[in-house]
Amino acid sequence: MWRSRHIRLFAIMIGFVLISGLGRFAFGGERAAVPVIPKALAGAEKGHAELMRRDHMDLMIHKRDETVHQGVRTKKYSLKACIACHAVLDNEKQPVSYSNPKHFCRICHDYAAVTIDCFQCHTSKPPSSTGRSLNLVTDMSVQIKGYLK
Repeated sequence: MWRSRHIRLFAIMIGFVLISGLGRFAFGGERAAVPVIPKALAGAEKGHAELMRRDHMDLMIHKRDETVHQGVRTKKYSLKACIACHAVLDNEKQPVSYSNPKHFCRICHDYAAVTIDCFQCHTSKPPSSTGRSLNLVTDMSVQIKGYLK
């Protein structure tokens, strides 16, 4: 009788711990934190972010194949346009390079443990001639939608 009372008391205490939320420490807590993705410098059409998160690698491979294998060099789907719109600025309001962990591309690629080699050849900072006033993202969204059709 004494033993069953202790077992019930212990079970009630365990239940209280689990119900009160303290159990999250024992059972791993919440899911892993996701990366915080900085906003683009220009506005984009609805669905652009979802499309790029889902398909950006396929689009980049297609552009790479056209450029490298076929010699087609156009501003359509230009990596420069992506870098210009998604530049992350440091404390001095200067764009950071890929070596900085705050670089737009590195935020997700570091989180996913994916190594990219784009910036061995391409610059990771926006070209100074590309102004933020250009509506590059909207133009790219229209072009991407056209490509996918």
